[in-house]
Amino acid sequence: MDMKSRGSAPSQRWFQGIPRYAWVVLLICSLGWLFDCMDQNMFNLVRSNSVKQLLSPYISSPALLDASVKQVGGYLTATFLFGWAAGGFLFGVIGDRIGRVRTMIYTILIYAVFTGMNALVRTPWEYGLCRFLTALGVGGEFAAGTALVAEVWPDRSRAMALGTLQALSAVGNILAAFIALLLSAYSWRWIYVIGAVPAALVAWIQTTVHEPEKWTAVRDQLAKKGSGELGNMSLLFIRPEIRRNTLAGMCLAIAGVGGFWGVAVWLPDLVGSAFRPFVEHSAHILALSPELRKSSINATLQAYKSKAFLMQMTGGLLGMFGYAVLSQKMGRKPSLLIFLIAAFISVQCAFRFVHNPLTAYLWAFPLGFCVMAPFSAFSVYFPELFPTSLRSTGIGFCYNCARVLAAFAAISLGDLASRFSVPGDESAGLRKAAILVSCVYVVGLIGIIMGPETKGKPLPD
Repeated sequence: MDMKSRGSAPSQRWFQGIPRYAWVVLLICSLGWLFDCMDQNMFNLVRSNSVKQLLSPYISSPALLDASVKQVGGYLTATFLFGWAAGGFLFGVIGDRIGRVRTMIYTILIYAVFTGMNALVRTPWEYGLCRFLTALGVGGEFAAGTALVAEVWPDRSRAMALGTLQALSAVGNILAAFIALLLSAYSWRWIYVIGAVPAALVAWIQTTVHEPEKWTAVRDQLAKKGSGELGNMSLLFIRPEIRRNTLAGMCLAIAGVGGFWGVAVWLPDLVGSAFRPFVEHSAHILALSPELRKSSINATLQAYKSKAFLMQMTGGLLGMFGYAVLSQKMGRKPSLLIFLIAAFISVQCAFRFVHNPLTAYLWAFPLGFCVMAPFSAFSVYFPELFPTSLRSTGIGFCYNCARVLAAFAAISLGDLASRFSVPGDESAGLRKAAILVSCVYVVGLIGIIMGPETKGKPLPD
C-alpha cells in the first residue's frame, strides 16, 4: 500500500495512525536540518569574537578594529549565504535526479566536515573559504529532506509534519546557543569542533531510509519516455503554471530569509555592542587585573549574547509550530500575511528598544517568534507548489535565490552599520541599519498575492 493512502481517517488527529517508517523519516530529516541550523548559528554567535581575533594582529586602533569587525563580519555572512545558495541550487537539482536520500548523505557529510575545518582557520580569507564550503552542504540538505518528508507523509498530516521539521531547526539554534554558552570561557574554535559531530548521522540514513515511492515511480515513468524532466530547472520558468508558483516562492523566501539573515541574526552583535559599556564598568570586571580584564569582558559578553539568542530561538521554535497550526486552520497565505507583518514590527521594536539584559531577553522572544515563523511556510508551502519531478529543484531554487539576495542584505547591514556608527555608541549604527534593511518584508506581500492557496489539496504529481 502506498504510504500516502495510510492513516487517512478524517476523524484522526494529524499524528494518529501514522506508520512507524514515516516517523523515522521525519526524525532523520529533522536531525539533518537541526544540525544544519546548529552550524549556521554557531557562526552567528562567535562571529564578532572570531573575526576580532583574526583581525587584531593587523589592526592596532580599537575604533578601526570595531568598525572592521562589523564590515568583515558582514562579508563573511554574505560568503556563507552565497555558498548556501550555490549548494541549494546544485543539490536541489541533484535531489530530483539521483534521489532525496543520497543527496542528504552527501550534503550532511560536506557541512559536517567543513564545520570542523572552521576551527583551524588563521586568516579571514581562510575563514571565508571554510564558511563557503560548509554552506554548500548546508544549502543542499533542506530541499532533499523537505521533499522526502512531503512524499512519505499522508496528505492530512503533511503540513504539521513539515512544520515540525522546520520548527525543530530551532532546537539546533538553541543547541548552538548552549554550546556557545558552555564554551564561552574557552576558544571559539572548540565550538566548531563540536559542529563536526553530525557526520555520524550518515550511517543511520544509509541503513534505514529508502527513496520515496512517489519519486521512484515518476523517475521510472520518465525514464521509459526518455524524458529529461527530472531536475530540469528551466521548466520552472517555461511552464506558465509552475512559473507563477516559482516567482511567488522566490518573493516569500526573499522576505523571510532577508529578514532573518539580513537583520535578526545580528541581535547577538547588538547585545555585544550595547552591553559593552555596562560590562566594562561592572564591579567584578573592575576588580580584575588588567591582564584578565579583556578576556573576562569577552566571556561575559558572549554569555549575554548566548542567553539572548537562546530566548530568540525559543520564540522561533514556537513561532514555526504556530505557523503550521494556523496554516491548517486559516490557509497558507493568510497565515503568512499575519506573520510577515508581525515580523516587520518585531524587528523595528527589538532594534530600537534593546539597551540592557532585561530588554534584550524581553524582545528576543517575540523577535524570534515572528521572524522565524515564515520559515515554516518554506517547508509546508513550497513542496505543494511543484510536481514530483521538480519538487526538490523548485524548493531549492526559491529558497536559494532568496539566500543570494539576503547575502546582499547582510553586506548592506554590515556596511550601513559601519557608516551610521556614532563615536562612543557602538550599537547606534547597527540599530539604524537593521531598521532600514527590515523593509525587505514588503517583497513577501507580492509573493502572497501571486501564489495559490494549497490548503487541503494533495501534492501535485
